[in-house]
Amino acid sequence: SQMDEFLGPNQDYNEEEEERKYYRRKRLGVVKNVVAASVGGMLTYSVYLGLLQMQLVLHYDETYREVKYGSLGLEDIDRKMLMGINVTPTVAFLYTPVLIRFLGTKWMMFLASGIYALFVSTNYWERYYTLVPSAVAIGAAIVPLWASLGNYITRMAQQYYEFDNYKEEHVQEQKKAPKGACHRYIIIFQSIFYSVFHLSFVFAEFPMVFFLDKYLYSHNHTLFNVKQCGATSVGVLTGLNRTVLYKLPRSLELIVVESVLMGGAFIAMVTFLALCGSAYRPTEEIDLRSIGWGNIFQLPFKHLRDYRLRFLCPAFIYSGLELLFAITGLTLCYGVCSLGLKAVWGLVGVYGLSASLSSFISLSLLRFPRSVLLLGGAGLHLILIIALFAWSPIPKDTTATAALYVLVALWGVGTAMNKTGMSIILGMLYEDKERVDFVFTLYHWCQAMAIFIVYLWASLPMRAKLSILLVTLLVMSLCYWLMERRLSRKDPFRLPRIPRPRHKVKGYRYLEEENSDESESEKSDAEELPDGEDRDNDSHTSYSLEGEERGGRGRRRRRDYAYEQAGEGEEYVQPEQ
Repeated sequence: SQMDEFLGPNQDYNEEEEERKYYRRKRLGVVKNVVAASVGGMLTYSVYLGLLQMQLVLHYDETYREVKYGSLGLEDIDRKMLMGINVTPTVAFLYTPVLIRFLGTKWMMFLASGIYALFVSTNYWERYYTLVPSAVAIGAAIVPLWASLGNYITRMAQQYYEFDNYKEEHVQEQKKAPKGACHRYIIIFQSIFYSVFHLSFVFAEFPMVFFLDKYLYSHNHTLFNVKQCGATSVGVLTGLNRTVLYKLPRSLELIVVESVLMGGAFIAMVTFLALCGSAYRPTEEIDLRSIGWGNIFQLPFKHLRDYRLRFLCPAFIYSGLELLFAITGLTLCYGVCSLGLKAVWGLVGVYGLSASLSSFISLSLLRFPRSVLLLGGAGLHLILIIALFAWSPIPKDTTATAALYVLVALWGVGTAMNKTGMSIILGMLYEDKERVDFVFTLYHWCQAMAIFIVYLWASLPMRAKLSILLVTLLVMSLCYWLMERRLSRKDPFRLPRIPRPRHKVKGYRYLEEENSDESESEKSDAEELPDGEDRDNDSHTSYSLEGEERGGRGRRRRRDYAYEQAGEGEEYVQPEQ
């Protein structure tokens, strides 16, 4: 009958085909997450860098300060604002892992983008009590944002591997993937992320191109008192004219520009919130928090016992130094010093576009060893630094325009190779999902320390800055070569042990005979109880809350919480040839 046909099994249903379609949708979802996180990060930094640049140019002009704000002291406010942005991240190592584990990776990205939006909103009313606190908040959010982004992209690569190999036994049982299994996806996803993110340097120049450029004096006026550029210069643009605006922008125009930037910041927040999926399953999120907040606080420090991370620390520091030098050193002291403020948007835009396109060079790691990318970028920067040592462009001389654009573009290539190479190497070396956030926290904290160094060296001669950069580059290359050499010899490394999750077991779910949410450690604890004790599920609760204080289990506690293990079991894996 028709009813039997309707209620009976669907003869056309193909379970294997439906499963294949389901996991294809899952893989597309992961790609969507990667693109959304990349666009969100790009929009956040486009707005932040664009606003900061426009604000500093306007506040530098003497006439603008006196006419618009009188005795408010904008110069002092700007100094304290930059101090908040550059100094606050130096303490981020203390709270970033706890913050990421407490909020979750996705929500940390969303919250951090909201803090950047807060900074934009304070520019509607420029006062000490609005600008400085929001700058300090941005300084506090920089390392958590970048550690979350690095962790998120790496986790997406691991998820894509799981959805692409869903028939594998270790995937179905949610066990650890084989060594090197996710390397291909890490390379591709990090390339996509940085190619999109580096476009933020291009979009950050839109306020300069479409709004501020028409108010700026030509280079003959702004560089009238500038005597030295390039290698012979001291400080940053010494002698730049105190009036750079030939007429003041109207307040209404400023409000329109800031509103557009505020809209961009809001879109970035919505992108993180609505388009980025979770980095972990709900049970994994619970497990990550349940190892104890004290352990979460300590583990980033304990990871420094691993010689791989210690050897990579100079590379982390150089990564921050070279990025800030590209903006404050190369662009300002070589480019703007020679061509004037009107050229700043072209120089920074070429740098960003070059870095964006060059991020795809990292796809070469699909065929070549991973050392090619980092050492190749270091070699390119070494050549450029030696060239910068010997070159001092003449102020107000536009004949060097082509050479400056080539220099900036090549530096962007080196930056892309450094940034993508560093993130890919960390993803390859630390594949455990329980460790990724700790490792990226250390990486971006070291970058923040390097940015603080650049903030301190502002008044030094250019050759001193180049010397610091050169020494750091050489130390980085040597340390990285030593690390790869030790790994090729299979030297054991010390990895801190991640403690087992300790859940406080309560709720109706645990009244069942078979508790599907019970962790392995709880099962083992229940099995070790003496025969005379009650083995109800209630005993799990009493054990989890009180049992750890009992002296009879001291040996087991020491075994469970031994926080260090040798790395003999780890294998040195290069990407597939």
